[in-house]
Amino acid sequence: MLNRKVIMAIADGLGDRPHTLLGDKTPLEYARTPNLDHLASEGITGMMDLIAPGIPVGTDMGHLILFGYQPHHYPGRGPIEALGIGMEVKPGDIVFRCNFATVDENGIVVDRRAGRIRKKTEEIAQAINGIELEDGVVAYFKPATEHRAVLILRGAGLSDKISDSDPKAPNDGKPYHLVEPLDSSEEAERTAFLLNLYLKKAHEILSAHPVNVERVEAGNLPANFILTRGAGRMVDIEPVAEKLKINVSCIAGESTVLGAAELAGYKILTSNSMTGNIDTNIELKARLAIEEIANNDIVYVHMKAPDVKGHDNEPLEKAKSIELFDHMVGLIRQQLPENVYLALAADHSTPCEVGEHTGEPVPVVISGPSIRRDRVLQYNELDCAYGGLGHLTGGDFVRILHDFMGLVKKQGN
Repeated sequence: MLNRKVIMAIADGLGDRPHTLLGDKTPLEYARTPNLDHLASEGITGMMDLIAPGIPVGTDMGHLILFGYQPHHYPGRGPIEALGIGMEVKPGDIVFRCNFATVDENGIVVDRRAGRIRKKTEEIAQAINGIELEDGVVAYFKPATEHRAVLILRGAGLSDKISDSDPKAPNDGKPYHLVEPLDSSEEAERTAFLLNLYLKKAHEILSAHPVNVERVEAGNLPANFILTRGAGRMVDIEPVAEKLKINVSCIAGESTVLGAAELAGYKILTSNSMTGNIDTNIELKARLAIEEIANNDIVYVHMKAPDVKGHDNEPLEKAKSIELFDHMVGLIRQQLPENVYLALAADHSTPCEVGEHTGEPVPVVISGPSIRRDRVLQYNELDCAYGGLGHLTGGDFVRILHDFMGLVKKQGN
């Protein structure tokens, strides 16, 4: 059997809409992308809906699908985030994805990301970690990438059927939401009460914390509140790596992606220089991708910056982040072994004018040995719609890659 491997380069939130600041082009059309375009001209292209047309997905769901899972395997964002930052998750734990945020004296959310705080989050987090609430329930809190963090409620009789406190984009300037039970169970009511209690206690502690006092004196927004969303309870899922009997590595600097990879049984490679933003270390990512493919069947290499700039409604900056992604892909191309497919994908669209994930499809490419090349010459949301892969789901795309590798069983005789 042919020994074929895959490197998949993922540009988080890549898809977008034409923007007036870019001459009615998408950031991907506007950006200079010689390496991405070369792969399109040498490979086969298409447009991918992670689940189905018009259905937005989160970074967590998008990557679970790209890593080989189906949507019904989803355990909730919280457990994925916790795994991504190395927190221990026990059966019965309720886990939340969190943001450090800034609220005023009336509980109005001034900034959902506390000015995208990056420094001294460990110090702030430690002050609200290990707080004992009521009836033996303990709250464990740990920072993740930039303004992100994870909260675990541990104790008996808890439920993940509770609402988010995060008002979500674009709702800065509105109050945070009181957490409410989503069903009539005693466990859900108790969990909602305890989480609201924790958020109140955390706000009191954070408001007086020396790091936040220092931030205010320096003219920066204080990280004086915690917004929670994506409550989930850990479930038992068979790792993709074990199911397919393959070795896979994931190179990323973003905790959600790392958590999804951990769930899938993939080897994780990260570094403090992989920031999850436009200053990420692309040279290190490209070098590791080439090193890892020597002893692995699949290597995923991820870049978060396009999604960040989409959320921030910065089309010019998003175009720059795409050019950085192009450069990283170019570094990988220069040293790509002959038996390796290089695939391009995204986990969802994050249009700048919306500032949030939408259900528009994203462009994909597969380039490498024995590919049926189509006639598409550029990698973007419009040209790839004419590609030979057509319009496919995330599961279809991954299965095609697995078939190129000889992993898909023949049906029938």
